Amino acid sequence: MQAEMDKEKNAYKSHCLVLTFPSQGHINPMLEFSKRLQTKGVKVTLVSTYFISKTIHKEATSIALETISDGYDDGGRAQAESIKAYLERFQRVGSQTLTELLEKLSTSGCPVDCVVYDAFLPWALDVAKKFGLVGAAFFTQSCAVGNIYYHVHKGVLKVPLLETEISLPGAPPLEAPDMPSFIYQFGISYPAFFDMVVSQFSNIDEADWVLCNTFYELEQEVVDWMAKIWRLKTIGPTIPSMFLDKRVEDDKNYGFNIFKPNTDACMKWLNDQPKGSVVYVSFGSVAALDVEQMEEIAWGLRMSNICFLWVVRESEEAKLPKNFVEETSEKELVVRWCPQLDVLAHEAVGCFVTHCGWNSTLEALSFGVPMVAMPQYSDQSTNAKYIMDVWKMGLKAPIDEKGIVRREAVKHCIKEIMEGERGKEIKKNALKWRKLAKETVDEGGSSDKNIEEFVAKLVNS
Repeated sequence: MQAEMDKEKNAYKSHCLVLTFPSQGHINPMLEFSKRLQTKGVKVTLVSTYFISKTIHKEATSIALETISDGYDDGGRAQAESIKAYLERFQRVGSQTLTELLEKLSTSGCPVDCVVYDAFLPWALDVAKKFGLVGAAFFTQSCAVGNIYYHVHKGVLKVPLLETEISLPGAPPLEAPDMPSFIYQFGISYPAFFDMVVSQFSNIDEADWVLCNTFYELEQEVVDWMAKIWRLKTIGPTIPSMFLDKRVEDDKNYGFNIFKPNTDACMKWLNDQPKGSVVYVSFGSVAALDVEQMEEIAWGLRMSNICFLWVVRESEEAKLPKNFVEETSEKELVVRWCPQLDVLAHEAVGCFVTHCGWNSTLEALSFGVPMVAMPQYSDQSTNAKYIMDVWKMGLKAPIDEKGIVRREAVKHCIKEIMEGERGKEIKKNALKWRKLAKETVDEGGSSDKNIEEFVAKLVNS
């Protein structure tokens, strides 16, 4: 037994426990970062909640998996009486079960010497420090968004917002609607989440590292400013290696899916479409659009007279106009879930209509797919601002006084990108970001060097 433990200890340079927030948009980037660490000789144990580990579709991964409890092992957040109650119980029970897990792993052949924790769970840093471990905060959102939340935390940016134009270091001039919904709609848009995103910075000065799922070339000004405060390193985009540098063997997908994708039908249909001819529409795994908005998107797609692939989750299907799928079947495919990486990487896809969550935004940037941004909540309005005005690789669809994107606007944005003069410049910029995304994770790129530095410091600490 002792010989086996010594063998495992000698096989790795270090051992990182990577703790995720229990949602797909947080698990996937942290899992991809874990794969990168492992190729550099670091043992990684990925940790999520017991409930999410039971419900998620796992594919083969060499990363060791462990669980802690959020206090709701039979039903996750669905059982909690409120988001606030869920987060409070998660902190209490999660701290206790994370402590127990670290104690268990301390007797293994390769004890943990670093905790990389999702910044949504700052209490994990307190647990790590009790064990004398290196603590690294991992931000799954953009540095631009983190910069906004930090200034709210410091009291520099006050809520509710009073000014119409906001000036922050490292950022372009921002208007109030460009702010994350938790700030722009303060007190209305999920107030418990406001507390959570601001609390990311509650103890961050005690963290040994701050790791961000972005890349330097994408957010250079704000990264330079934030790096003056913390040991901040960009380590993204956290896209499976097969789609970028191809240096991580067999890294073809994330390996975790909350929904089972309809892969065969999607890829067969796309293979029959001409290059750059398809509009891909997806609002992710969480966003729920109201019936009126779903109808406007449906008719805007139909009016565009362009082929489209639309992901409509089972819970959203009843919101589609009656007979819409049957009446548009010659030019469309509607599925409940699809393998988004494979779809965005397919040469048939020429435009991505999306809520522009950060993972989807990074994926589109990495594959060079122009976007029509239709933000719904959280950080998506800020992402949309950057997509249109900073990175210039998409259009933000305008909303009316009810907050609805009308069918004419949907049609116009799609046609402009797919067929218009403005679309030519957008496509050119999209290809530029695709090239930079690949270079940053390849050998010698900025993110690759940052990961190398992180590993080197772990080994020598």
